[in-house]
Amino acid sequence: MILTDKKILEAIETKEIVIEPFNRAKLGTNSYDVHLSKFLAVYENRELDAKVHNTIKEIVIPEEGFVIQPGTLYLGVTEEYTETHNSVPFLEGKSSIGRLGIDIHATAGKGDVGFCNTWTLEISCVQPVRIYAGMPIGQLIYFKVEGDIENYYNKKANAKYNARTIKPVESMMWKNKF
Repeated sequence: MILTDKKILEAIETKEIVIEPFNRAKLGTNSYDVHLSKFLAVYENRELDAKVHNTIKEIVIPEEGFVIQPGTLYLGVTEEYTETHNSVPFLEGKSSIGRLGIDIHATAGKGDVGFCNTWTLEISCVQPVRIYAGMPIGQLIYFKVEGDIENYYNKKANAKYNARTIKPVESMMWKNKF
């Protein structure tokens, strides 16, 4: 079951959902719009290795915007910090972004119950596009969970993305044992 605007507001009131900063005007019928921060990052190496720590180089989006290019993975981040304590957050790109040929996540559109952070975006495009800090980039949709939760993400000892940040976070796949 997807939460409606009224249910999202109720969950914000009870702190079951936290959105900082929260702007009532960004609340849709059953979603909340999130915005692109000024911070982007790209991997320093073109060839990535899942078993090693692949480092990133920071890009700060200037006021006049930044042109993203096809064939490059950009890591972005939302301006909004969120917490979700009793529902599953899904991050989807806005249709206006999709119509510019921009994808905001390769695979990681679902958050876990207990996720407390900004959202790192995996941005790619099909043709060059100028993007801007503060532009609407996606929308959060909340699905109600059924049953008790034993293992909240923010309480997992092995959770790799718990450190609060305002910048994009590179893949931590290298921390897995395989």
